[in-house]
Amino acid sequence: MLRLMWKSTDKMRCLRKRSTLPLLGFLVAFLLLFNLYMDMDGYVLEAEKRQLGETLMQPASSERYIHTFRDLSNFSGTINVTYRYLAGFPLPRKKYLTIGLSSVKRKRGNYLLETIKSIFDQSSYEELNEIVVVVHLADFDSLWCDNLLREISRKFSHHIIAGRLLVIQAPEEYYPSLDGLKRNYNDPEDRVRFRSKQNVDYAFLLNFCTNLSDFYMMLEDDVRCARNFLTALKKVIASREGSYWVMLEFSKLGYIGKLYHARDLPRLAHFLLMFYQEMPCDWLLIHFRGLLAQKDVIRFKPSLFQHMGYYSSYRGAENKLKDDDFEEDAVDIPDNPPARLYTNMAVFESYAAAKAYSAVDEYFWGKPPSTGDFFVVVFNKSAKISRIKIATGSDDRKNDILHHGAVEVGQRRAEGKQDGQCASYITLGEFKGGRVEVQDVDRKIGFDVDCVRIVVTAGQKEWLIIRTISLWTAHPGSSLVK
Repeated sequence: MLRLMWKSTDKMRCLRKRSTLPLLGFLVAFLLLFNLYMDMDGYVLEAEKRQLGETLMQPASSERYIHTFRDLSNFSGTINVTYRYLAGFPLPRKKYLTIGLSSVKRKRGNYLLETIKSIFDQSSYEELNEIVVVVHLADFDSLWCDNLLREISRKFSHHIIAGRLLVIQAPEEYYPSLDGLKRNYNDPEDRVRFRSKQNVDYAFLLNFCTNLSDFYMMLEDDVRCARNFLTALKKVIASREGSYWVMLEFSKLGYIGKLYHARDLPRLAHFLLMFYQEMPCDWLLIHFRGLLAQKDVIRFKPSLFQHMGYYSSYRGAENKLKDDDFEEDAVDIPDNPPARLYTNMAVFESYAAAKAYSAVDEYFWGKPPSTGDFFVVVFNKSAKISRIKIATGSDDRKNDILHHGAVEVGQRRAEGKQDGQCASYITLGEFKGGRVEVQDVDRKIGFDVDCVRIVVTAGQKEWLIIRTISLWTAHPGSSLVK
């Protein structure tokens, strides 16, 4: 059906082209932006709107978008595609996380099997029960697909049977024309074709994964995973409870490690399909994030996924990019229970208190503190804290540390205090060299914690950077499947 619509559009270009094109271009632009913004609170980056608007209003673009106008006018619905199930079937129960991989034939090397193996090997048995991996074999070479499918079925049969691995394909007839595409950015014709098809590959993959889980992780097919990456992801998601986000990033490379709410997948799939020939996928993801009102990149360290391929899927060119923030054993990510943060220190510009409690690479920065100044974390719910680790200063401002201070924990919030602080505190440790770490907190204090407080015990002339406040809760660990 999509193919017929695309073909009919090509014929329409020869009829009434000059008279109808401006009106259709304007109509498509207006309705697209309206649908994208209809669920937002009204805040959209003006720069993003301007760039998207300029792209939408180009006549050559508009005439190519007419073919999907009827389908795309409702961005909350899935695209009507009949997929081929090559291996496995979706289970009726929703999982916590879907991991999506799209793979095509490479001229040199193939890393898909290693990527799938890394996902499963680096997960515990408990974690495996919460994930489903969907592989989209997006190459039109049937022999290549058949051979790779046999290898996948042979090596991962138990995961297929358990419903943890699905292999699908969107038939070629659903793809738009990949000939005569716009050559934006002076890209060679074959590169434009490659990246345009890649956008459609991902659109169809996202569309398929819409109802499989609560969250969706986008990976490439040449990736190595950190140990217990799902546990780390869940900690981060829990720490963002109550805050708005569209895309969380767990790698700084391409479209590796990009996390979405599953509810946003239909709109993202439509978006990629609508602008499939305009720009590379990773650029479109940035525009999509901005249109849904996430102003800044939210990226977490250490990275949980590493690029391991040496040869690109485009022309087999060398691609040795590595994420230097990746850590194989990233299980030490703090839990940081949901909390409110308060301080009586003078805050410098936008370096707010909350930035010290985030896993993102940012920090609190305040003017010189005085004796008795405080910085307090007040939990939304009492928590059993097992470990506290706080670091001050930064690599380029090494003297902006807390020279004299202590860390305290408290319970029972004080009545009538606007900042929600606790009625009483006990001291657990003192800062040395701008750092403090306390182990086995739950065993030392014997109560659930409502507040964690940093107290300045002597004034200083230097400004203060609180780089990270890392808190771990007491819960049983998990072991990897051997």
